[in-house]
Amino acid sequence: MSKNKIIMIIAAVVIIAAVAIGAVAMNKSKVVATVGDEKITKDQLYDALLAQGGSSVLDSLIEQKVISKEAAKQNIKVTDKEINAELENLKSQYGGEDALNQALASSGVKLSELKKDLKTNIEAKKMVESTINIKDSEMKSYFDQNKDSLATEAQVKASHILVADEKTAKEVKAKLDKGEDFAKLAKEYSTDTASKSNGGDLGYFKKGDMVEAFANKAFSMKVNEVSDPVKTEYGYHIIKVTGKKEAPKATYENSKAKIKQTLLDQKYQTEYPTWLQKLKKKYDITNKLDS
Repeated sequence: MSKNKIIMIIAAVVIIAAVAIGAVAMNKSKVVATVGDEKITKDQLYDALLAQGGSSVLDSLIEQKVISKEAAKQNIKVTDKEINAELENLKSQYGGEDALNQALASSGVKLSELKKDLKTNIEAKKMVESTINIKDSEMKSYFDQNKDSLATEAQVKASHILVADEKTAKEVKAKLDKGEDFAKLAKEYSTDTASKSNGGDLGYFKKGDMVEAFANKAFSMKVNEVSDPVKTEYGYHIIKVTGKKEAPKATYENSKAKIKQTLLDQKYQTEYPTWLQKLKKKYDITNKLDS
């Protein structure tokens, strides 16, 4: 399920459920808006929401219930660690935690509701994948066709001191040239709150993990070399390379786990709809909106 579809479905469920609860708890003829002398009642709002997306939202709710029931029957367990891993993946797809939180806020979706939906997705994936058989011949064929992309990328370990302007950057570089401690200066000067407390340590990273100017400089340096100030959209960086990992060629043995998961993901996408339709036939489902 795509990142947008997950949040859209949850948002629609939340809105329709809220209006439905309100319609039951209060008079359906209660006016929720007026345009001149024309009134819009809660009942009209509820009917409009059902007409626009009620059927698809109800289908989604039914599917979630069916999946949860079957997961319980098969004793499928989902841990908080697994849910949080999916959540981190979703954050990455959105471009970070802040972007995901903004999407949730604009849709009126709580994090707890998103986690519940992610749990259902994981349950479904575990059940479908248990029915999929990946042959060794398929894996070898995939490896032969994708050797280059399966190769591990080279990595660099580096620390940096990030400052807002060139003048400060040159001042810090001059202190480093005189032998002052890099980690100490990072804690004193760096505006990168995520790394300054660790002396500017960024750990190991691949070239694509960093902005182009920073990555190009870091990957061109020797271990223990300290750069002149490097300008990026974030300010001026002074980089110290502290380690390097060369890119080994991919072998079938060290790629098997990654290949198997890739093939499982591909087959899951194609087999999930058929699996779900068969699963729904096992349960007594009554959809009163259809009738």
